Amino acid sequence: MLFIEKCREAVISVVPIVILVLLLHLTVSPLGDDLPRFLAGAVLFVAGLGLFLVGADIGVLPVGQKVGSTLTGKKNLALMLAAGFTVGFIITVAEPDVQVLAAQVTGVAPVMEPMALVCIIAAGVGFFVAVAMGRIIFQLSLKMLLFLCYAAVFICAYFTPDLFLGIGFDAGGATTGPMTVPFIMALGVGVAAVRGGSRAGDDSFGFVGLASVGPILAVLMLGLFASPAAPDASAAATAPSRGLAAHFLALLPEVTHEVATALGPLAVLFLLFRLFLIRLSRRQTLRMILGLIYTFFGVIFFFLGVKGGFMPAGDTLGALLSNPEHRFMLIPVALILGAVVVCAEPAVWILTEQVEQVSGGAIRRQLMLAALSAGVSLAVAIAMYRVISGTSLWYFLIPGYGAAMLLMRFCPRMFTAIAFDSGGVASGPMASTFILAFMLGVSKGVGGNPAVDAFGCIAMIAMTPLIAIQLLGIVFSRKTGVRS
Repeated sequence: MLFIEKCREAVISVVPIVILVLLLHLTVSPLGDDLPRFLAGAVLFVAGLGLFLVGADIGVLPVGQKVGSTLTGKKNLALMLAAGFTVGFIITVAEPDVQVLAAQVTGVAPVMEPMALVCIIAAGVGFFVAVAMGRIIFQLSLKMLLFLCYAAVFICAYFTPDLFLGIGFDAGGATTGPMTVPFIMALGVGVAAVRGGSRAGDDSFGFVGLASVGPILAVLMLGLFASPAAPDASAAATAPSRGLAAHFLALLPEVTHEVATALGPLAVLFLLFRLFLIRLSRRQTLRMILGLIYTFFGVIFFFLGVKGGFMPAGDTLGALLSNPEHRFMLIPVALILGAVVVCAEPAVWILTEQVEQVSGGAIRRQLMLAALSAGVSLAVAIAMYRVISGTSLWYFLIPGYGAAMLLMRFCPRMFTAIAFDSGGVASGPMASTFILAFMLGVSKGVGGNPAVDAFGCIAMIAMTPLIAIQLLGIVFSRKTGVRS
């Protein structure tokens, strides 16, 4: 059964984090009431992510691929770009990881209302989805576009207040979550398949990589014009003591309203596509509706688990470990956390299998998994060092992205596209929920500025695959003689 299979994937993601939290709880960081809430949240997380992924598989992905191929077949550039923007915008509003990020941002830095921030991020994604579609139609160089886009990103970042720097780059990683990635990739496959040509295989990659630039630029441009509010590091409200069931039931009305607000426009968009753009049989239409229903309830369970269990436990655990007597453990815990998160992420396993197939077995998935695991482990440890020391994010973003841009010169085209697509794969639901909450808790505990120091950890995780996969692509090109 598909639901059991998806729940199994979610369990694989959650179990390493649960084991790590239990070990810390039993040794140095007793969580008190947060522990049963965390365990209940893990169950809700698994059930919600399982339902959500089933809904995406049967209702979202097929529509995305059909919309992409239908739009391209109509050969109407204006319609295609407008639809690309609309799809990118609405699918991002419905992305759970973006909603979680916005809630955490506004919790420590009241820049604006969470939904307003989500809409700004979504506008950036929509614009760059349209750019990605135009790239395939006009056969523009992905490497050149990426270079120009990231040049614009760093120019904006230079003039943007530090408050928006980490948030902007984290938005780029959080956007590429379990809703956005499958739909946008399906859209890209549909467009590339109809466009055809000798580069159709290469063109099917790169959609997500370009789309993830949009939220970074959107938030950085917001920083150029917004007046940053003073971060409130002490505003973490302590939830009143309730029974376990009452704790989660109290969150249900708020969560249901948020999910309905996020998924309502997506349901309307799919209805408009069904009426005016794509032809679906009765069975396909019913599957689309069923997929949206699964998605709705899945996201509700997901948010209940995250808000009621994962985020409070991560915040509390970070605060406890930041005590002077335990502070020496922060970097080792971050190293372990990074390694288990990337190894437990189902999307990473899909990615490593994809690269092994593309390379004809020249790059084994075990090698790639080891490279990603080491890279993400190091990324989370560096993010933790930033939180403890207050070091500027600039010292890590500039050399990291500089290396990624330089490697594009020597890496085969397809591997560059896969690398930038996979930047968000490593930064899955665990990064935007538990790891970010953990970093926020540590930042408060060491007396830092959570809005500046803690944000940026998702960006560090998302940056690692840009380097790791391109290095493997260069190895592949040396072995096989494939030119870049």
